[in-house]
Amino acid sequence: MNDTALSRPAPDPVLVCRNVEVDFDGFKAVAGVDLELRRGEVHFLIGPNGAGKTTLVDAVTGLARYTGSITKDGEELRGKKVHRIARKGVGRTFQTATVFENLTVAQNLDIAAGASRGPLTLLRRRKTLPETVTDTMKRIGLDDAADTLAGVLAHGRKQWLEIGMLLVGDADVLLLDEPIAGMGHDERETTGRLLHDIAAERAVAVVEHDMDFMRANASRVTVLHGGAVLAAGGVDEVSADPRVQEVYLGTSDHQETADAAAA
Repeated sequence: MNDTALSRPAPDPVLVCRNVEVDFDGFKAVAGVDLELRRGEVHFLIGPNGAGKTTLVDAVTGLARYTGSITKDGEELRGKKVHRIARKGVGRTFQTATVFENLTVAQNLDIAAGASRGPLTLLRRRKTLPETVTDTMKRIGLDDAADTLAGVLAHGRKQWLEIGMLLVGDADVLLLDEPIAGMGHDERETTGRLLHDIAAERAVAVVEHDMDFMRANASRVTVLHGGAVLAAGGVDEVSADPRVQEVYLGTSDHQETADAAAA
């Protein structure tokens, strides 16, 4: 997505990080990061390994202690337990999908949709699936796999299932950690369309290394380096930043590849 979209009035942010720092025994894994996530945007967090991307997500979701402020709809999250942050609508996925592999796709979604009920109660008593589950299966492209065990799904489809579990759980801030890792071309394109569909009504942040996927799908980009924000803005703006080209995008490498291809 180009920078033209950034000229439109931005909606109020759903999630706001201000001067967030995560310190591990004197090492600042996250160093004074400011970040805003808005509905209607697919916001990419990029940067080299060790830049602090996943640690920042850990802080937002209560897995890492931090100083500074993280608010969701104006409410401070610092000090809250992981499950309470999740109940406030902040959901995340991991690089390796965390699904119930011995249960079907439908059962996974049903459990996520009824988190306040015990899994055994869900499986024994529910005769029909709620509409939110059936609608979500269609939305994530798994309506043909309702009775398939999650453990036998292809990697990409497991990622879609995990995203679906966040959707039925009413998460309105989705933090997705490398959602296309290991996917083929068609799965990547399907995932990109899914992200934009979700972002129409939710805030979506994507931790990613794949620059082609970022360029094709990002509404806004934040580049982290050494735990701090190196650059932030639209795709064109960030891609043109010499600092980003030097430390992450690898302008010289791209040029060498282009020169070799021309030769």
